[in-house]
Amino acid sequence: MLLLCVNSLLSLMSQAAGNVFVVVAPSGAGKSSLVNALLGQDPSLHLSVSATTRAPRSGETDGKDYRFVSQAVFAAMQQTDQLLEWAEVHGNFYGTPRDQIDQATQQGRDVLLEIDWQGARQVKRLFPQTTGIFILPPSIQVLEQRLEQRGQDTQEVIARRMQAASEEISHAPECEYVIINQDFRIALAELAEVVAVARLRYGSQSARNKALFASLGLSN
Repeated sequence: MLLLCVNSLLSLMSQAAGNVFVVVAPSGAGKSSLVNALLGQDPSLHLSVSATTRAPRSGETDGKDYRFVSQAVFAAMQQTDQLLEWAEVHGNFYGTPRDQIDQATQQGRDVLLEIDWQGARQVKRLFPQTTGIFILPPSIQVLEQRLEQRGQDTQEVIARRMQAASEEISHAPECEYVIINQDFRIALAELAEVVAVARLRYGSQSARNKALFASLGLSN
């Protein structure tokens, strides 16, 4: 049954006209800021809203930043195969609901997932054509400064995030692209360039332009 489910997902992905992008980074590298800025300048991108069991931070909105759910609801989503991937991070659970990914890509919309390396690995296993983008800080020192300056976490939480940073950064080679977020404007431009290049791949172009490719004798 599991093999049948995986094969079904792979079949859907091969026919989908939309691209899937996963953006990965250690906490504090500026991932969310870059993603939000990219969405602001490219409305054709669809952000996949992750489900999480952690409490909302100040300014976060349910359904926009995350789907905030209880442990029981999250467990039910796992058991009923509603999550494309899930992972436990810093004592909280995060997962990507499958429905919005399948629907968006089948409609030809590009989907962007802002997830951790564990989730990215699971998504790339199911969807081999997924484009992985890792955001790096210019240094470990700058990473710690950013965590402190945003004023959202206690010193204990910051220390835990810093301890996890090296492990998270070690998975950067699993992504096809790496962006160093030293200058925000440059990093944003580079992120937009990666999306533009991925849209020009043969598989993406043939899926979006089936009639043209067929008229030219090209396979989809």
